[in-house]
Amino acid sequence: MSESVKWYWLTIAAIFASLIYLLAPVLMPFLSAALLAYIANPIVGYLSRWKFPRTLSVILLFIVFFCLFLLAILLLIPMLIDQIRWFIGKVPAMIAWLQNVVVPKVNQWLDVNIQLDFEMIKRVILSHWQQASDVLASVLTTVSTSGAAFLAWMINLILIPVVTFYLLRDWPRLWQRGRDLLPRKIEPVVSGLVQECNLVLGSFFRGQILVMISLGFIYSLGLRLLGLNVALLIGFLTGVLSFVPYLGLIIGLVSASIAAFFQFNDLLHVALVWLVFLVGQSLESVVLTPLLVGERIGLHPVAVIFAVLAGGQLFGFVGILLALPTAAVIVVLLRYLKHQYQSSRLYDEERGLKM
Repeated sequence: MSESVKWYWLTIAAIFASLIYLLAPVLMPFLSAALLAYIANPIVGYLSRWKFPRTLSVILLFIVFFCLFLLAILLLIPMLIDQIRWFIGKVPAMIAWLQNVVVPKVNQWLDVNIQLDFEMIKRVILSHWQQASDVLASVLTTVSTSGAAFLAWMINLILIPVVTFYLLRDWPRLWQRGRDLLPRKIEPVVSGLVQECNLVLGSFFRGQILVMISLGFIYSLGLRLLGLNVALLIGFLTGVLSFVPYLGLIIGLVSASIAAFFQFNDLLHVALVWLVFLVGQSLESVVLTPLLVGERIGLHPVAVIFAVLAGGQLFGFVGILLALPTAAVIVVLLRYLKHQYQSSRLYDEERGLKM
């Protein structure tokens, strides 16, 4: 590749990155739609192979997801709200336990004199919980009093499914047009790299979503069998946060242990909660992740955590959406560069002399 071609592609990359940074607020619905279309495309492709027209396949998929969404709103959301209220009601008892049991024990064991203003802590926590419970009301008030905010909210709400529909319908055509625009000399290499990126990213996204759903169901069912009042809330939260390695496990385990202790007032149920999470973690490591995600995706847990945090810091929510696709592309490019390096004269001098 000549120097002029290299500078050309570097300039294109710089312009592309600058546009993403400048247009970040506008890109959110389009990137969300692209991500949804990417995840759902294999389902549409599967239906198309059964002789369904692609447009009809997309419509059927939208109907199924709309029914599931409606079912979640009618059944799951009210249950989650009730469990959040129950947990909030236990906050004063948790603070009193810390004040009357934990702090005196710590002072006795460590021979220190820790003094905390628990009344102030209680007021701060309860005020924040109250604010959290009023978030929806505040959002609705803001939207209703601001015409611009209401218009932007409605546009995004409508735009995401509309863009998703058209992307799903035209996905093969868009893919072929992208390939046709590539220079013929580099088209095989670029297409191969894109296919590998698709393998890495598709395996991770689709597999991880199935793992999240499975973990949410396992933890919710296990905690419900123990009689925990907030089983659905903690199971759902743990499943969603399992997208970031170990974050969901830690938050779910701590939350469930605290809830079990204050509901049953014994350590037996806390131990049973730990047993539920031990079983769930074992199933994730031995069955779910190898079966649904696979071991060849190449995205190390540390790389996932760093990518999500770095993307959010640099570009906000748009950065979070772009974090894992970017990480997958970088992983594939690094593999390609490693292969090129190990095939070069710089790596193996004897091979270079034979050439």
